[in-house]
Amino acid sequence: MKYVKPLAVTVVLVFLVSWVGYSFYRAYLPQPTLLQGEIEMQEYSISSKVAGRIDQVLVRKGDTVSKGELIFTIHSPEIEAKLEQAQAGEQAASAMAEQADQGARKQEIQAAKAQWQKASAAAALLKKTYIRVNNLYEQGVIAEQKRDEAKTQWQAAQYTANAAYQMYTMAKEGARVETKKAAQEKVRMAQGAVAEVEAYAKDTQIHSWYQGEVSQVLLHGGELAPQGFPVVTVVDTQDAWAVLHVREDRLNQFRKGQLFEAFMPALNQTVQFKVTHVAVMGDFATWRATDASKGFDLRTFEVQARPVDKSLSLRMGMSVVVTLSH
Repeated sequence: MKYVKPLAVTVVLVFLVSWVGYSFYRAYLPQPTLLQGEIEMQEYSISSKVAGRIDQVLVRKGDTVSKGELIFTIHSPEIEAKLEQAQAGEQAASAMAEQADQGARKQEIQAAKAQWQKASAAAALLKKTYIRVNNLYEQGVIAEQKRDEAKTQWQAAQYTANAAYQMYTMAKEGARVETKKAAQEKVRMAQGAVAEVEAYAKDTQIHSWYQGEVSQVLLHGGELAPQGFPVVTVVDTQDAWAVLHVREDRLNQFRKGQLFEAFMPALNQTVQFKVTHVAVMGDFATWRATDASKGFDLRTFEVQARPVDKSLSLRMGMSVVVTLSH
């Protein structure tokens, strides 16, 4: 029994020394570096090109929407009034173009013809009057002044008749080709104005351009929506990636196309990622000084990586933890 006690003490001392030595060994081993990032997803803003009052928002946060689904509506009396104005302008332009194509009405042509006939009759009468006056002048009955006055009145009547005939001819021929073309172009211009207002009116019914999940509803019924202001935001849950901020001395482990593994606490599993994008961050990002002997600073890079397994149920903001070996 007297040898048992010293042996036990020896064993305990050996164990303690071994434990202390192993602890010192572990303490001086280089510790792995943990790099934490998060999951991001493609986010889209759904807004309107026109300002107005929100009439109705048809979705809530968390709803799944499909492409083409009606998201919200806007009530805008101003657009309705502008549409009426544009449509009235189009109708007026069409009427003017139709008038130019058809020419003068039958009544207008008849009136022009009557004016020509009237002027022609007056010219014929003044011609006869001039002939009589001229005969009297040659007989020495009246003065030369009277003959000249009669001749001038006859010539003026001829000019009037000719002008009336030209007006009658124009009424029969209708509008000029250039006038008809100008009228048609005015119709096209009015149609373009209507199409523009109709496009704005159509944009009061806002549909989703994307398929995804509603993440935010920023405005509700009765509130005013400025032009282009995002009313609803949609997240594409199928378009997710991890974002890590990596110091450049670790960047060799995150080359584009390289695979790495990361632990995701939310899923309680290790997920494999593939690096898809590497870009330097701005000057505002953290710089870290190296040892004095090296004499330079290290920049920070943003690394984006997408999961290899596309079936994972990822959510925006999930943590991604990468263990970096030395």
